[in-house]
Amino acid sequence: MATEDLKELKSQFLEYLEIEKGRGVKTVENYDRYLMRFLEHSKLTDPGSITERAVREFRLFLNRTPGTSGTMKLKTQNYYMISIRAFLKFLRKRGIESLNPERIELAKVGQRDLDLITSAELDRLMAGPKDGSVSALRDKAILELFFSTGLRVSELCALNRDIDLSRDEFSVRGKGEKVRVVFLSPEAKDAIKKYEAKRQDLDDALFTQLGKNVKAAKDLRLTPRSIERIVKKYATKAGITRKVTPHVIRHSFATDLLENGADLRSVQALLGHSNISTTQVYTHVTDKHLREVHKNFHGKRRK
Repeated sequence: MATEDLKELKSQFLEYLEIEKGRGVKTVENYDRYLMRFLEHSKLTDPGSITERAVREFRLFLNRTPGTSGTMKLKTQNYYMISIRAFLKFLRKRGIESLNPERIELAKVGQRDLDLITSAELDRLMAGPKDGSVSALRDKAILELFFSTGLRVSELCALNRDIDLSRDEFSVRGKGEKVRVVFLSPEAKDAIKKYEAKRQDLDDALFTQLGKNVKAAKDLRLTPRSIERIVKKYATKAGITRKVTPHVIRHSFATDLLENGADLRSVQALLGHSNISTTQVYTHVTDKHLREVHKNFHGKRRK
C-alpha cells in the first residue's frame, strides 16, 4: 500500500471513532495528533510495516522527548500507545494485515494522586456565593449542582433550563454519548429554583454569562473555562490554598459516597465511567475505614 492509503486508513479510523464509537470531537483530535506523530516519525509506507520494532523505536523517541518537567511522562507516552493500539484493532477489524495490537503493552505508571479538599473546605466553598444577586445565585447553583451530581464541567455547561425540578433526577449525555441518570440534592434544587426565579433572559442554557459583555456575546452559554474561573474564585475566597477545579468537586462527590458506604459499582454508574478501573482510583481514599474495621474486629480472642 502507498503512504496515502495508510493516511486514508487513519482518516477512516477517525471517522469510525466519531460515528460508530461515539467519541467526542476533542478525543478524535487527540487520536489524530498521536497517530500523525507516529506516522511522521516512523515514515511507514503500509500497514504491514507497523512492527514491534517500529513501535519500540517510536516509544524510545517519546521517552527522550522533553516534557514540562524533564522528559515526557509515562502517562503521556501511554496515550500514544493507546491510540496506536486502537488503530491496529481497527485494521484487524477491517481484515488488514498489520501488527497484533496485543503486542503493544502500556508502561506501568504509579497510582494517580487525587486532588482532594477537606469537608470543612468544601463547606466553605459552597458557602461562598452569599448575596442575592443573580450572579451569586447562579454560582451557588453551579457549585451545588456539581457536588450533588458529580457532573463533568462539559456536561454541566451543556445543560438546558428544561430540567424538571419536581423530580429528584434527570438524564445527562456524557462521554461517548452515553446517557446516565444523576440526582438532585434538596440544596441543589433550591439553588437552581432561586437562580431561575431571578433570571430575566430567555436563553435556553441553564448557566449563562452575565454582566456588561452579555450584549456583545453571540452565545450566552457559559464555557468550561468560565466555570473553572468561577470555581477558582470561590476557592480563593474560602481560603483554600490548593488548586480547586470542577473536577476536584467531582472527586469530592465520589469520595463522599464511598466514605458513607456506597459500593464502587454504584459510584461508577453515577460518575459515568465506562470502566471500573477508572473508578478504583478512589478506593484508597476509604482506607481509613478499613483501619477502623481492623481495629474493631481483629484479634479479639487473643489475650
